[in-house]
Amino acid sequence: MIKKLSCLLATLFGFTAALQADPPNIILILTDDQGWSQRSGLMDPDNPQTGSSYLHTPAMDRIAKGGMRFTGGYSPAPLCTPTRRSILCGTSAARSGTEFVSKWVPADHMTLPRALKLANPKYQCAHFGKWGEKMISSPEECGYDVSDGHTGNVTGGMADKMQPAHIVADPKRTGSVTDRSIEFIRKQTKAGKPFYAQVSYYAVHLRTELRQASLEKYKKKGAPDRAYSQGWAGMLEELDRGIGRLLDELDTLGISDNTYVVFTTDNGGRGTVPGGNTKSPEPNVPLSGAKHSLLEGGIRVPLIVRGPSIKAGSVCRVPVAGYDFLPTFYALAGGKGDVSEELDGGSFVPLFSNPETDSVKRPIDGLIFSRPRQRMAAIRAGKWKLLAEVNAKREIQSSKLFNVVEDIAEKNDLFTTQADKAKQLQARLKTYLETVVDPSPSAKQRKKAK
Repeated sequence: MIKKLSCLLATLFGFTAALQADPPNIILILTDDQGWSQRSGLMDPDNPQTGSSYLHTPAMDRIAKGGMRFTGGYSPAPLCTPTRRSILCGTSAARSGTEFVSKWVPADHMTLPRALKLANPKYQCAHFGKWGEKMISSPEECGYDVSDGHTGNVTGGMADKMQPAHIVADPKRTGSVTDRSIEFIRKQTKAGKPFYAQVSYYAVHLRTELRQASLEKYKKKGAPDRAYSQGWAGMLEELDRGIGRLLDELDTLGISDNTYVVFTTDNGGRGTVPGGNTKSPEPNVPLSGAKHSLLEGGIRVPLIVRGPSIKAGSVCRVPVAGYDFLPTFYALAGGKGDVSEELDGGSFVPLFSNPETDSVKRPIDGLIFSRPRQRMAAIRAGKWKLLAEVNAKREIQSSKLFNVVEDIAEKNDLFTTQADKAKQLQARLKTYLETVVDPSPSAKQRKKAK
């Protein structure tokens, strides 16, 4: 009887403590064009090719050591704007319109900051750094309280982008973006308000910018181990230094234990870098393909999460994508039930405690990827990935099937030998593409209606 009473009291105490716990802070660090294997630490501890001894990224590695690596992390699309729109709205790139020119108007839909405020009105939300190209809506129109405005690639430097290195005082504005992020974090901490900060760095997108000292460091290191340049490696380290400052500030403020830090990038790494050593292995090894492609090198990206209840140094192999962030952050903020019927993503919070046994519940069984300009689409479900050519009517023309767990480089097309699985995924992808409808009016139509 005493034992049962003790258990009951423990349960009640835990429940009460959970109710009284402060809502967690959430920081999403989004880099630009950083490949899955492009940091000094291993993305997959079982594959020595998923990191680089030439690169130096102690801050990124620090997040991994203190959190969970998702070896099957994906960007919603193989380029920046559709991915950023998908993260913002929790939708696949196929649902949220075409690539740069789209009728999809984020301000008309559920967005990540709106979802957090719906879960808890106390949340203050900020966006710093790159917003995106031709996003139509501004950060404030989408629910952010503070932002850098409607920024894009040019803001982070695009002139003479094909030069191997540019020496500047604030490379890719990493320092100033970090400064503004820290100022926001300090302000909200002092006010006792939970916050969401999306820190969208401009690096390592072209153009290549770094300080002279960083360039000299990598010149001394000699030729890179892959087909990126010494300047690019230095730019990555400059980026890592900014991330380290963010992490240090959380420690200084004493809020690290109640802050989720999510680290990822907007798409896979580039296939070529100005000044890169063409004799070295491809930049995205062991993956095939690169940015712009729906091969793994274009969409599989680093994804690491550190925060309360997450075991340090843990690994999860369940596939997740950037459009899962909205429902995940909504759940972390205390939200209950489905936040919106138009979402394609699902919460992966259960994976934090059960990384190998749990799964992500989404409206469709699998992750959907789309590249309309290339007339390509893909679906990943479990270990299987179907890569399909589609016509203008989104009808499937031809397909390839890969086991991306055993064949991460996608060298062996199993479409013929695994015909039943291929047909199953074809049908699932076809149904999704046919039923996804863009309900938003175009910007021109919106203006006319007013």
